[in-house]
Amino acid sequence: MPGAIHQPMRRRIGRPMTVAAPVLLAALAQLWLSSDCRPRDPEALGEGFHRVARVVDGDTLLLDNGARVRLIGVDTPETVKPDSAVEAFGPEAAAYTGRFVADAGGRVYLRFDRERKDRFDRFLAYVFHDERMLNEELVFHGLARARTEFSYSEAVKRRLRQAEADAKTAGRGIWGPDEHR
Repeated sequence: MPGAIHQPMRRRIGRPMTVAAPVLLAALAQLWLSSDCRPRDPEALGEGFHRVARVVDGDTLLLDNGARVRLIGVDTPETVKPDSAVEAFGPEAAAYTGRFVADAGGRVYLRFDRERKDRFDRFLAYVFHDERMLNEELVFHGLARARTEFSYSEAVKRRLRQAEADAKTAGRGIWGPDEHR
């Protein structure tokens, strides 16, 4: 009669699990749907807050959904370009970008302009934490050159030109003495 003893126990254990399992699954589904962890289609990248998976270099980010983001209007010295040497101030630019992202808790705000993507299929964006724009800060600290020949906001171009003029006047970063380049 061992089977008779185990059968009622299974029923007693099974009834609470029958009720708890759907409730647990519904709670997990709600958590999944409301979390930043769910996979997203990089093609549908919208303006707003996004989690950064890693800093590729000073002017490129990889988001947790796999999308690559290139900062609009700036060009930092190279650190990861294939068949190219690491350029002066490239590691400093990448480190600055890493600190900016860390200060933002890994979540930055992306704002887009006229062109959504570049020829390398990277999203083009202004990257913010609070009121600070990473694009502008890199130029101001002499860790990037302003690239104003592309089609984007004239107001941002003015900000980047001013940041570059300030960096040149102060001799910061890439605008410093020749022996540091």
